[in-house]
Amino acid sequence: MLRVLAVDDEEPALGELLYLLRADPRVRTAEGAGDATAALRRIGRALETGPEGDQAIDVVFLDIHMPGLSGLDVARLLAGFARPPLVVFVTAHEGFALQAFDLKAVDYVLKPVRRERLAEAVRRVHDLVHATALPAPAAPAASEQIPVELGGITRFVSVDDIAYVEAHGDYARLHTDHGSHLVRIPLSTLEERWATRGFVRIHRSHLVALARIDELRLDGGATSVRVGDTDLAVSRRHARPLRDLLMRHAGG
Repeated sequence: MLRVLAVDDEEPALGELLYLLRADPRVRTAEGAGDATAALRRIGRALETGPEGDQAIDVVFLDIHMPGLSGLDVARLLAGFARPPLVVFVTAHEGFALQAFDLKAVDYVLKPVRRERLAEAVRRVHDLVHATALPAPAAPAASEQIPVELGGITRFVSVDDIAYVEAHGDYARLHTDHGSHLVRIPLSTLEERWATRGFVRIHRSHLVALARIDELRLDGGATSVRVGDTDLAVSRRHARPLRDLLMRHAGG
């Protein structure tokens, strides 16, 4: 069971968050702190006693906008320790998600906090804290080559050079740093074939190489990614799985 510290300078919000956390059967203890200074003192005691000590904290649920140090500042400080607690941001602002990913946050929960959404964040933390050791990954396979027709000449494009793929009916357009190529392969086929090569479906019309995503943007209810100089829309049903993948990729 998880030992949790929740940090928020607004007392009603902190009280509601603690109530929801304590109601979750995966949470052993949930303490509160009203500002970053108090939170860092409490985390300091946890780090002194170690992960098995009676003061240990598994995860910190952090508000972002607080007087003095912000939640992002706290997360940056924690990143300097060898075994810091995990971090989940809880905020009313969507615009800090990319910074949260850079700081290897486990999740990014928007206010007002819904019980189901918070439970999902707790599940992710629980799975990470109690994860068993995984076998060593297999050596990467040699890069696949895709034949393309260009002016009557067949050339071969390496999958590693493809940034994203665009659907064109039964065809797909492969976009690389040096141009694009139309091939007679459905996008669904490429999605299945390249799943182990780091390609993810973000929209019914687009398949993107995860490593080529430079930015994730949240604007109101819309999500998009930037791949090189191109902005691509992310459909609503693909938005959360993509954010999860980017978090794991950033923490990888």
